Amino acid sequence: MSICLLLQYVEIPVPSLKKDEVLIKVEAVSLNPADCNIQKGLLRPFIPKFPFIPVSDITGEIVEVGSAVRELKVGDKVVSKLAFWKAGGLAQYVAASESVTVIRPAGVSVADAAGLPMAGLTALQALKAIGTKFDGTGSATNILITAASGGIGTYAVQLAKLGNHNVTATCGARNLELVRNIGADEVLDYKTPEGAALKNSSEKKYDYIVNTTNGGKWSAFKPSLRSHGRVVDVAPNFGNYVASILTLFSKKVSTVMLLLGTEDLRFLLELAKEGKLSK
Repeated sequence: MSICLLLQYVEIPVPSLKKDEVLIKVEAVSLNPADCNIQKGLLRPFIPKFPFIPVSDITGEIVEVGSAVRELKVGDKVVSKLAFWKAGGLAQYVAASESVTVIRPAGVSVADAAGLPMAGLTALQALKAIGTKFDGTGSATNILITAASGGIGTYAVQLAKLGNHNVTATCGARNLELVRNIGADEVLDYKTPEGAALKNSSEKKYDYIVNTTNGGKWSAFKPSLRSHGRVVDVAPNFGNYVASILTLFSKKVSTVMLLLGTEDLRFLLELAKEGKLSK
């Protein structure tokens, strides 16, 4: 990943804790596109101030707790979603607020746990935005998930199937089997004419499109939607922002911005523990 070209190995002090924080010895992290963009300076002059330690998705073991920490204790294995403008996960130790840190259940690997916060929560919130229920009682609506072999996409496919949706997914040719194996009912190679047109084999239009790629455009999605259909965009580009404004009253296009909910993160970890969600 190109972010590695922008890093230097340096010695820094172990972070000191605020009263509501825990000190985590990091065992695994997940690098997301946002980390690359931040490290490239694409969010300057707003954030961050360089030098900067990137990565906000981490898992590890608590080695110290602040005076106001109540639920967590030394020795707990945890997962944390750090504030992206502070981050700090690509280090041996990191300080994290108790409010963004949850216990990692036994049986969930460090690799699976580290991958969940940003990608998993974004996928979950996108599926919640279309009213998905995950207890098997939801209606079997037709949905399309773009870039389904990516971080968000792989979680979105699995969560959509837990929500009883009929899932068509797009990805590159080399990942077709991977996306089938995680549950997609039909997988389209986005480089083929059918894939580019988003046409499934039954030629049914979609109730919802969950777009996880910033290359997805409203103009391409619109012909594939049913009259009541809607696009939920988690990787919006300028054109889709405009479309969301123009369709404000009909809500044809809506964007999902990641909001951390510790209950949502616990829910994802429980699914991973039960073998229902994997990376």
